[in-house]
Amino acid sequence: MSQSSSEVRSPRRKPAAGSAHGVPGWLIALFAVASGMTVANLYYAQPLLSELRGVFHIGEGTAGTLITLTQVGYVIGMVFLVPLGDRLEKRGLITALLTVTTLALLAAGLSTGFPMLLIASLVSGATSVVAQILVPFAASLAPDHARGRIVGRVMSGLLTGILLSRTLSSLVSSVAGWRVVYLGSAVLMALLGVALRLALPRQAPTTSVPYHHVLRSTVALVRTHPALLRRGLYQAAMFGAFSAFWTTVSYVLTGPRFHYSAVGVGVFALVGAAGAAVAPLAGRWADHGLTRRMTGAALVLAALAFAAAGFGGRSVLLIALGAVALDAAVQTSLILGQHTVYQLDPLARARLNSAFIAIFFIGGALGSQIGSIAYRAGGWSAVSLFGAALPALALLYWLTESRQGTKRPA
Repeated sequence: MSQSSSEVRSPRRKPAAGSAHGVPGWLIALFAVASGMTVANLYYAQPLLSELRGVFHIGEGTAGTLITLTQVGYVIGMVFLVPLGDRLEKRGLITALLTVTTLALLAAGLSTGFPMLLIASLVSGATSVVAQILVPFAASLAPDHARGRIVGRVMSGLLTGILLSRTLSSLVSSVAGWRVVYLGSAVLMALLGVALRLALPRQAPTTSVPYHHVLRSTVALVRTHPALLRRGLYQAAMFGAFSAFWTTVSYVLTGPRFHYSAVGVGVFALVGAAGAAVAPLAGRWADHGLTRRMTGAALVLAALAFAAAGFGGRSVLLIALGAVALDAAVQTSLILGQHTVYQLDPLARARLNSAFIAIFFIGGALGSQIGSIAYRAGGWSAVSLFGAALPALALLYWLTESRQGTKRPA
C-alpha cells in the first residue's frame, strides 16, 4: 500500500450512527463539557504564577516556563497522540489518555520542587489532547449541513473551559492552596474518564496502516493541503497573542498599580469568558461561507483589542474590554479554521486536527515565553506591542489569500 495521505484511508468506514439526523443534544453537551474540562489543565497555572514564584523562589521568566512547557507538551501530544484517533478505536484511546492525565496531575499536586512540577505539567499537557480527539469525533458524527454549528457548540465548551479554568484555579488556590488545584483536577479527570467510557459510541478506526505511516501521512497532509498550513499560521499568531496576554496579565493585576489578590485575578478572568459566546455564531458564519471575511475581521479585532489593553494600562476597564475582544477574536478564528480543515479530508480529521493544533500551539508556546520576557524587559506596554503585532502580521498574510480559493478548501 502506498504511504501517501490519500491512501491511508479505509474505504470500509460506515457513516456514524445518527449522523443523518444530527447528534443528540445530550451528547453534544457531553463533548463540550469534556473538552472544556480537559483543556483547562493547560491553563490552571496562569493565575498562580505569582504565588508559585514565592513558593519555589523563582523569577518571572522562570515561572513563565511552566506555561510554555505545558503547551510544548500539548504540541507533542498533538503530533504523536492525536493521529492515533484515526488509527485506534477512539473511546479506548480517550480512556487511556485520561488515565495518564490523572496520574500526571496527582504528581503535579504532590510536587516537592519546581522541576517536578515542570515534568508533571509536560506530561499532563501532552495527554490533555483528549479535547482535540473529541472535537473531530463530534465533527464525524455531524451531518454536513450542520457540522459548523455542532463543532461551534463543542468548541464553545472547550473555550469556556480555557477561560473559566483561571477563575476556578484562583478561587481554589485562595481557599485551599495551589496543590488542591492539581489534585482536584486529577479527581475530575478520573470521573470524566469513566463517564466518557460509558457514554461515547464506539467508532471504528479509519485506517489500519502502521503507526509510523500514520505519522508520515500527517506530515504529508500539510504539504498536500495549503489551506491547512495557512489556517495553522493564522491561528499561531492569534494564539500567540492570546497566550502572551493571559500569561502576563496576572503580573499587572497583582502588581503595585492594581493590588489584586489571587481571587481578584480569578474574577477578572471571568470577563474573558464572555468571548466564548461568539463560538456558535462563528460556526454559523462558517456554514454560510463567510470564513474568509470573518477571519479578516477577527485578525483586525485582535490587534485592536491588544492596542486598547495597552493604552488602558492604568484602567482595568480597558484591559477587561481588550480581554473580551481578544478572546472573541481568537475563538472566531479557531472555529473558522477548524471548519475549513475538517472539510479537507473527512477520513483524516484526527490527523488534520493534529497538524492544525500543533502548528498554532507552537505559536502559543512562543507567545507565553516571549510575552514573559517582554514583560520583564518593558512591562505591560512591551507585551501589548508584541501582542498587537502578531495578528497584524497575520492580517498581512491574510491579504495574500485568494478569495476563490477559500470558498472550497483544496
